[in-house]
Formats: sequence, structure tokens, C-alpha cells
Amino acid sequence: MQNQNEVSNRETTAETLSQPDAAPQDGEHARTGKPSLEERLARAESSLAEMQDSFLRAKAEIENMRRRAQEDLANAHKYAIENFAQTLLPVKDSLEMALQVETPSVESLREGVDMTLKQLSSAFERNRLTEVNPKPGDRFDPDRHQAISMVPSTQPSNTVVNVLQKGYLIADRLLRPALVTVAQPTTGGNSS
Repeated sequence: MQNQNEVSNRETTAETLSQPDAAPQDGEHARTGKPSLEERLARAESSLAEMQDSFLRAKAEIENMRRRAQEDLANAHKYAIENFAQTLLPVKDSLEMALQVETPSVESLREGVDMTLKQLSSAFERNRLTEVNPKPGDRFDPDRHQAISMVPSTQPSNTVVNVLQKGYLIADRLLRPALVTVAQPTTGGNSS
């Protein structure tokens, strides 16, 4: 038993001798090549200052980007109609020229209106504004048509009988539905 205690004491002493001191002295840093606590603290403070500077710069850049994006969006809303307005200017010019004619004939007025309508249709085309103009007999489409009334008809039920006003699409979005009358469903009973 005593032998085991001696061996245990020797191992404890060997471990104690092999462990380095918790806080090395100034001269020891030069020998070990490890930086002192003050040097490590100075490096950490310098690194922290660099990171804070980088953070502030990134934050300022994000704020500038957000502000620029808001300005761009505001301008897009403000001037969104600019291209469409430019295509309508020739139409207005034609109408003003027609009003300057002293004694227009009915035929010249008709030609002027026809020419102006072609200019307007061209402006619509260039800006992806298309007509919704169903033909009589076309199936009623609630996504593009608005039924004003249902009328008895020889046509199949739920088909367009008459177009009261054309509708319009901008690209694929409905701007205004076509106003239509729709054929009534036929009743199964005989009304004699």
C-alpha cells in the first residue's frame, strides 16, 4: 500500500513540475514567442475598431442604396405614363389642326377623324393596349366581359348577343371589361 502512495505522490509531483506557470513573466514572452496580454488586447482593440468602421461604412452604403431605390421608384411612378403620352401627342395635334380649318366639308371631317382614329389605334398598339371586342355568339367570359343584361335569343345560352362598349387590356391586365348583353338560358317548360 505504501508503494502505491509513493508512486501516486511521484506522479502528482511530475505533473506539477510539467505544468507552466499561469502568468509568465515579461522576460519569458521573448523566450516563448507568445504575445503578452497587453499586446493581445491592443490587437483585439485594433481589430474591433476596423470592424466597427467596416460596419458603419456598410450601414451607410445600405442607407444610400435604400434612398436611391426610393427615389427611382418615385420617379417611375411619376413618369410611368411618359411613353404613352408621347404617342398621344400626334393625335392631339391632328385634332387641333382639324379645328383650325375654316369651313370643313363633311368628307374632309370624316377623313380627318379616320386618320386621327388610326393614329390613336397605333398609339394603343405601341403601348400594348388592346381591345376586348367579342363577336356575337362568342362565349361570355366573366374575366373580360361585364353582362349588362340577359336577353332572349336564338343563340346558345351564356353567349354574347351584343357589345355595348368595347373593353381594353394593358398587356394581360384588364383595364375595362367589355359591356355586353348575354343570351338567356332557355327554359325547359313550354309556355303555351
